[in-house]
Formats: sequence, structure tokens, C-alpha cells
Amino acid sequence: MDRFLIKGGKKLQGTVHISGSKNAALPILVATLLTDEKCVLHRVPNLRDVRTTLKILQYLGKQVTYQNNVVTVEANGQLKNDLPYELVKQMRASFWVAGPLLARFKQADIPLPGGCAIGVRPVDIHLKGFEKLGAQCEVKAGNVLIHADKLSPAKIVLRFPSVGATQNLLMCACLIGGETILENVAKEPEIDDVIAFLNKMGADIHTDDKGRLIIRGVKALHGAEHTVVADRIETGSYALAAAATRGDVTVAGCVPEHNAILWEDLQEAGFSLDIGTDFVHVHAYDGEIKPLGVRTAPYPGFATDLQAPWMTLMTLCNGTAEVDESVFENRFMHAPELVRMGARISTEKSVARITGVEKLSAAHVQSSDLRGGFALVMAGLCADGETEVERVYHIDRGYEKLEEKLTALGATIRRYNPDKDEF
Repeated sequence: MDRFLIKGGKKLQGTVHISGSKNAALPILVATLLTDEKCVLHRVPNLRDVRTTLKILQYLGKQVTYQNNVVTVEANGQLKNDLPYELVKQMRASFWVAGPLLARFKQADIPLPGGCAIGVRPVDIHLKGFEKLGAQCEVKAGNVLIHADKLSPAKIVLRFPSVGATQNLLMCACLIGGETILENVAKEPEIDDVIAFLNKMGADIHTDDKGRLIIRGVKALHGAEHTVVADRIETGSYALAAAATRGDVTVAGCVPEHNAILWEDLQEAGFSLDIGTDFVHVHAYDGEIKPLGVRTAPYPGFATDLQAPWMTLMTLCNGTAEVDESVFENRFMHAPELVRMGARISTEKSVARITGVEKLSAAHVQSSDLRGGFALVMAGLCADGETEVERVYHIDRGYEKLEEKLTALGATIRRYNPDKDEF
């Protein structure tokens, strides 16, 4: 399996251009199941999860082409309404096809996604929502069987603002006649991008003054063309890498307002930023990094996906900082690996306590999840010596051309496969 070899100690310098959002591209691709007409999507990042989603669309009966970050999805015969476990086990987001398939065929047969390295992330919120819409849900032999004689609009209050459940129910409700109201929904920018695409397809969705999603169902959706929004997690990740290496980097082609809390926290930690309409410039800073605690929360709170990179930054602070992970359980698996690199971190339940050190040291480490993997790459960029990061397939799920972008910023990083390459 591929690994990264990183020679640390270099300050990142230059400009990095942000890719389209993975977390918007995946549900938008799934939403193409709601129509038989052609959909064209631009700025779709070339990522492992995207390629898996394209395989899912092809299995379900779509014709898919993907070239230069442009995806075209067209009809290719009758759609299926089931998925094999071999595809579902690769990506939890595969369960999102349930909403569109239920809306179109009143039936979906989807294997349970199973556990996840960063937490259980149950699908019960999705299923209870489908039941409110008139469906019956049964778990049998590891599969979720969802069917309905008739679907009806409903008022649904989510017990937690789940991004996946919000998207799944939103897509299903688009084709249910009448008015469906979703309350306590996720408010991430990626949801807004999905809504923008669905409305281009002819859906009737808006947010009222109480923050509820109002969906007036239509008989059919048509094809549409759409450009995926910039990836706010990639934006924040490169900004944090610039800060940790004491570099001078412009993060371009982003939507700065999507990371407003992160910019406030970086400035409070001592860094100087210039924030434009579509860029953020992290200035070089040689002073002490001030310890600053964060608590993750659903948007617009501090993003759970930036918790691990933030922890890497805090390993170099002057003092002690705490990170409280309130969104996912078991999301500190990168902490022991950072400790192997000289960090001083203790964890208890949902809280990590980080006491800063002067320098990190290179080590052989392994990533256990996507964002934790980037945190280890960040640490390698800061550390003295050569760091080897295993299991980079996790990182490939969410960072397009990572080594190319970092190399362009002056980093020394290369991909290496011990089974194929010379060391």
C-alpha cells in the first residue's frame, strides 16, 4: 500500500488552489438518480470516495463519464434499486442512494454501512425520517429493506442535525407531492450546494426564517449543470499546515466565510491573515503560538473535520490547550501517533489535553482516518527528519493531489509503495 515519505523543516510558501468539495460532490452525484436526463457537474475532485460513487451510479444503471474534473451522468436503461455490500462497505455515504431510490421506485434495498473508524454514525435518523414519509423499514440479514405503498409529505424533526440524514430526506421529499418540512437540519454549506443543484433540476426547496427546510414536491426533475462549491475542509487544512510550518501561503479559490470560526481562532493564536472574497492569505509568523482550546460542533461551529489538523498545530503552542470533540466518538486515533512524534497529548473521553513542545521529531506513523491522516502529514512537514506515513488511502479519500499541491508549496513529500518501489 502507498505511503508518504516527508522530509520536514521547510516553511510552506506560495499559492494553493482549492478543489471542489468532496462533501458536496458526493450527494450531488447521488442526486442525479432523481432524473433520467443528463446532468453535467464541474469541479468534481478526483478522490477515492468520488470514484466509488461513480461506480455506484454505474452499478445502479447510469452511464457516467469523468474527465478533467467534469462528470456527465446520463440514463443507461432501467435503474436498479439495490446495492451490493462490496460497494457499500467502501464508503458510508453510499447509503444516501436510499432517498432517491425510495422516491422514484418506492423501494430500496441497501446493506447497512457498518461501523466507522471515527464513530458508529448510525442511520436510524435516516430511517425514522423515511418512516415519517410513509415508508416501512426493516433490517434483515445486514440489509435495510425500505418500501412504501405510498409516500406522503410530513413534518420531520431530526433528533440531531445529521448531514447525511438531512441530504437523504431532502432528496426523497423532492418527488413527494405536497409540502414536507424538515426541522433541526444540518446547515453546512455543502447542504446549500445540494439544494442549489436540486433547484436547478426543478425542485422547489427553500429555507424559512426559522431555519427549517421547506420542500414542495414536484412530479419530476430534469437534467441540470452545476459547479461544485469549494472544499472548506481542504481550505482549512492548508491554512493550518501553513500556520504550523510558519509558512506564507495564499489559499485561493475558496469561500472564506465558510471557515469564519477557524480564521478567528488562528488570529487569536497569533497568526496574521488577509481575508478576501475568494482567498485567505496566512502570513509568516515567528512568534509564540498561543494555546487555544476548541470544541467541535455542527456548522457554523468549529468543524469536527478540522479537529485533528488543529491538534497538530497546538502541539507546537506555548502552553496547554484542550480540544473537546463533541460530534464523533473515537476521533482521537491520531493522538497516539502524534505522541510518537514527540507531542505531549493526553486524552480522556471526548477531551484531549495538548501541552506544546518546541519541536516534533520524525517517526514511522500510520493514519486511521481521513482527517487524522492529514494531521500526521502536517506533523511530518513540521518535524525534524523524515516521517513515513502509512495507510495514505485514507487521506486519498478527501485530498485531491495532496503531494502535488504540497510540493508546489515547497514541501519535500513523495508517494512510495514498498511492494513496488525502491526505498
